[in-house]
Amino acid sequence: MKKDKNSRREFLKKSALGAAGLTIAGMGMSPKSYAGIMGANDRLNVAIIGLGRRLGAYIPPIADAKSNVRLLYLCDVMQSQMDNAAKRFGEVLDYSPTLEEDFFKVIDDKDVDAVFLATPDHWHAPGTWLANAAGKHVYVEKPCSHNPYEGELLVKSRDRYGKVIQMGNQQRSSLETNEIINEIHNGAIGEVYMAKAFYSNARGRVINPTKAAPPQGLNWELWQGPAPRKAYEHNTWDYNWHWYGWDYGTAETGNNAVHELDVARWALKVDFPEAVMVNSGKYHWPDDGWTMYDTMDATFRFPGNKIIKWDGKSRNSHKTYGSGRGTIIYGTEGSVWVDRGGYKLFDRNGSLIKEKHSGSSEGGTQLGGGGSMSTRHARNFFEAIRGKEKQHSPIDEGATSTLLGHLANISSRTGESLICDPKNGHITNSYKAMELWERTYEKGWEPKF
Repeated sequence: MKKDKNSRREFLKKSALGAAGLTIAGMGMSPKSYAGIMGANDRLNVAIIGLGRRLGAYIPPIADAKSNVRLLYLCDVMQSQMDNAAKRFGEVLDYSPTLEEDFFKVIDDKDVDAVFLATPDHWHAPGTWLANAAGKHVYVEKPCSHNPYEGELLVKSRDRYGKVIQMGNQQRSSLETNEIINEIHNGAIGEVYMAKAFYSNARGRVINPTKAAPPQGLNWELWQGPAPRKAYEHNTWDYNWHWYGWDYGTAETGNNAVHELDVARWALKVDFPEAVMVNSGKYHWPDDGWTMYDTMDATFRFPGNKIIKWDGKSRNSHKTYGSGRGTIIYGTEGSVWVDRGGYKLFDRNGSLIKEKHSGSSEGGTQLGGGGSMSTRHARNFFEAIRGKEKQHSPIDEGATSTLLGHLANISSRTGESLICDPKNGHITNSYKAMELWERTYEKGWEPKF
């Protein structure tokens, strides 16, 4: 018989049962058995939906007994992804989560408290609000939305259903980044006025897609989810959906810029821009299957004459700023260079005042994986659900940073510089651009807000 769910949820907001006088040895239990009993009323049941490149980021926080979570489901529309995930978790868990292809069966299970959503971009926001409506908290990977309107709906979803939504901008949980951002906010480099965010990678030629049967084991119908239906094209389901048009992906600016733009916005304490100007183009392998820009230079102007610049080079890995990715923040009395690996603080003359290295394993431009920041970010998600920690990345913050990427994409697609309302980011100077604020959904998938 299942426990009363409402009673168990009440316990999730309270501390675990006191056990100061108990010891593992005194109870004659193994550490795993002990972990299975301690804090049972505080335990979170979780599911992972989307078992691709981000899978490794979830293994340490879920497997760690201190997290006090139980993995109920591994869900993916590709059988081989589920098999791989089961094998990897089988190495660290003493139980077997259920393998389930159908997203809806997972969120319909009342025993599931929270889900990690690591699907392609077009699933992020709809998957989140559907899970919220089913009573689930959601950790959604970046970008949290496929278009600006969906970002607004995520905030509404959080408010309507009262669930925690955390975006996977894991640098918000970096100890070193938090330290230097606090110093910046306390005047370490004077009045901040500009940040330059950057990303350089050596992505190669992308195969030209051709019509083909979906690969064995793939549920192509469910993979498409909220996107309008189209025939399968070779290699779409795997990583190249990022570059094959706008039905599923958000280009490099949604894929990676959101991370760095988030740090820049955080440091400058700005929200919505008043203007966006973009130069972009596809300059490498002009005849390959990559249909979007591969290079972008963008400028976002904010109230108070503050500026964020984005330098994105997807297919040229020249380290213009000494690293493959990061953010430089400029102030009237100095500057800060920060990335996932740490930071450097300089005075106005360019002399190094202070530096700190994180030793993080996720400091570069490699695909997927995980590391200490991702682990802390997931643990913060768990503790925010329990009411024990302040959330590091509330969805309104994640949606605002994601919006910068969407605005840059819209400017690139229309060839127009954008004037925006600094109260909400809405585009005020172009009907053509504002038409891209939303998307067309497959019939029956339209948001019901």
